[in-house]
Amino acid sequence: MSSIPVFKVVIAGDGAVGKTSLIRRFCEGKFEESRVSTIGVDFQTQRVHLPGGTVKLSIWDMAGQDRFHDIRQGFYRGSRSAALVYDATAPVTLQNLPRWREEILAAVPDLRFVVVANKVDLLTQGMPSPSTSQAPPSIRAGRTFAASIGAGFVPTSALSGTNVPQLFEQMAKLAQAHTQAGSGAR
Repeated sequence: MSSIPVFKVVIAGDGAVGKTSLIRRFCEGKFEESRVSTIGVDFQTQRVHLPGGTVKLSIWDMAGQDRFHDIRQGFYRGSRSAALVYDATAPVTLQNLPRWREEILAAVPDLRFVVVANKVDLLTQGMPSPSTSQAPPSIRAGRTFAASIGAGFVPTSALSGTNVPQLFEQMAKLAQAHTQAGSGAR
């Protein structure tokens, strides 16, 4: 029996954008309305089935508050991919993603990213699907930012589970490609 590869991935973004809720939805299949802010760093593991076989993700949940900046730095090392998460209803959280990206790249210079618009379920009812060109401005802006850094883009809802498996599958694929390319092995 062959061993399952394990890839470290990080989830980063401002506090209260739903990072922990996305991870819990993916790993435990549940959503909790009220959550206590992550203190420092937390992690969970979950298997992801890819076309080439199963991998295990070690998913690191980075606290979003500025006071944890120094703690986060050491935990980025060894990461194979990262999600930059913003709240689709709070534009400032999207505006802060370049800072998050730079913080991560300072520790892991060649990392690949996925940009995540979370809480899409809270966008105005009756709006077109986030996958259309008529998507709300926060979705279009997130998609534009993702394209500008060569990243994938995934609109999610931790509440409903929308696109959560796709997010982690995309992260697993990036992590696998990063490892196969020998990146980060300097």
